[in-house]
Amino acid sequence: MIETRVTKILGIKYPVIKGGMVWVSNAELTAAVSNAGGLGVMGVGAMDMRTLNEELDRLQSMTDKPFGISFPLIRPDYEAMIGAALDRGVKIVVTSAGNPAKTHKMLQSAGVVAIHVIANVKMAQKARDLGYHMVVAEGFEAGGHDGKDEITTFALIPQVADAVDIPVIAAGGIADARGMVAAFALGAEGIQMGTRFAATKESPVHENFKQAIINAIDTDTTVTGRRLNDPVRVIKNKLSQEILDAEAAGASPEDILGIIGPDRTHMASIDGDVESGSVMSGQVSGMINEIKSVQEVFDELIPGIEPVINRIKKFINKDTT
Repeated sequence: MIETRVTKILGIKYPVIKGGMVWVSNAELTAAVSNAGGLGVMGVGAMDMRTLNEELDRLQSMTDKPFGISFPLIRPDYEAMIGAALDRGVKIVVTSAGNPAKTHKMLQSAGVVAIHVIANVKMAQKARDLGYHMVVAEGFEAGGHDGKDEITTFALIPQVADAVDIPVIAAGGIADARGMVAAFALGAEGIQMGTRFAATKESPVHENFKQAIINAIDTDTTVTGRRLNDPVRVIKNKLSQEILDAEAAGASPEDILGIIGPDRTHMASIDGDVESGSVMSGQVSGMINEIKSVQEVFDELIPGIEPVINRIKKFINKDTT
């Protein structure tokens, strides 16, 4: 076991959390992460109420370990969705993409563990002041929607850890034991991984999506949406180039949204069109070269920590004479 405040509060064996990725974080993948000793987090970003209840039924039948549910607060029905999850006995709630003040009273009254995803120090302090139990500090390396300030994980984590006294979970650019040890060195007490879990056997996304991650190299992601004030990290493809070309040409937000159109994440994640769909993936895609089971990811991650630490120890000269 690895014991931090994150493991103690969440009741998990390892301080490893799966991001609540849209179209990716279904019941099966969530349960697999929880059963392996981490915290599986089911993402409801693309679910309706019926799907939420169906997936919760599946999830609760597949694991007796702690799990969380992730709610993007940009959804107009976030309150009803959270309420439905609380009615079903969900004990850990992750909120993102919005003002945590919208939900803190509801979560406090329900007595659940409340976690908010942040991208700068001010957001972390606000979540702390509202009574959130911990924050996920997500750097700009992460796949999908990223912080507008574009602060990278290496710079973000120590500043957040210095600014708040609640546990910090590091996210963005972490896919192996080296990243986990680095996150702890920066002040985090847990890590969140998304892209690594998207490319697992239990992940529900199309094989083309998984192969896009496997085939990616270090320079194969890009950021679109800056002109919309909504940066999104994706694997480069036909769609991302069309958006970038339009942004460079000074297209209006309305024109850019017209290019994007509806259901682009579903198109890539579920339909497998990785040229015309939005392949949300982090910069660690270039590090992921094999589709593994979730258990295999943990079997590599956790035992890999000690060799990394031992390697660092070799650099330390203890001779003070």
